[in-house]
Amino acid sequence: MNEPKNDLGAIETAKLQDKKKGSTTSALELGAAWMRGQIIPLGEASIPVNDWGLVRSDITYDVVPVINGGFFRLSNYIDRFIASMKGLKLEPQLSKNAIENALLEMVGASGLRNSYVTMVCSRGIPIIPGSRDPRECENYFYAWCVPYIHVIKPEVIARGASALISVSVKRIDESSFDPTIKNYHWGDFTRGLYEAKEQNYDTALLVDHKNCLTEGPGFNIFVVKNGKLMTPIKGVLQGITRQTVLEIAESLQISTEVREITKQEVLDADEIFLSTSAGGVMPLVRVNSTIYSNGKPGNISEKIRKKYWDWTELSCYRTLIDYSD
Repeated sequence: MNEPKNDLGAIETAKLQDKKKGSTTSALELGAAWMRGQIIPLGEASIPVNDWGLVRSDITYDVVPVINGGFFRLSNYIDRFIASMKGLKLEPQLSKNAIENALLEMVGASGLRNSYVTMVCSRGIPIIPGSRDPRECENYFYAWCVPYIHVIKPEVIARGASALISVSVKRIDESSFDPTIKNYHWGDFTRGLYEAKEQNYDTALLVDHKNCLTEGPGFNIFVVKNGKLMTPIKGVLQGITRQTVLEIAESLQISTEVREITKQEVLDADEIFLSTSAGGVMPLVRVNSTIYSNGKPGNISEKIRKKYWDWTELSCYRTLIDYSD
């Protein structure tokens, strides 16, 4: 498969609009949720206002893409989700197979062939009212899906995406929270986004307290210099798309290195691109005042971006969804 020429989310939205004209749109196609064994419209899903997942952000999640009717690397995403639950001592009493089946049934019921699918485990509410002991909460799993989402919209990538290295905020230190556990602690990312958007950048990149590159809101970061592909080793989520990029680079015989990358190395790079489940590989053409590749995506970025979409169609990485019901 070549990279879709259109926004996958826009494709789903267009389909829904066409169905609305015929008054046959299912509520699930606008977004579906799996909660306590039931599949319901996303607009009807809810959690208690005193859930510790909400009031304490004591929660973990993961996001897996559905592309052209199949999950991409579903097993890898669920494995990471299970590792995150273990890291936070969350036990929803569901096996890997049960989680996979819940996701397959939910997306199948939604009819979405291109989707952004989220699995979540929350701490829940104390079984003993008033308890302050996290061990006394009833943990639970839920999931939801919507039409495919892009961290940076395709039309922005096409015109040339930009990012600001945040000055006002540093990435939360890994001694305070393990960045390999996917989480909703987005205070640093949100502050960085405000800073970037207010200066007319499309997104933000965060560095740590040593001014070494980490990640951004919803994505890992890659730097290309002299034909070598590099990505940060610390302060980052071990992204599945990040791992896919590293594997693609190996298949293309592109040298890679996972190590600390200074802010100055970012600004001195030949190319920069982002990797995420919500959009794949996304080249940047500007970071701060530095313009890369004459304002166009670089050759290595483009090779890897196109190959990513090819890989989403490989049978070894796909879990097909049954839409027959």
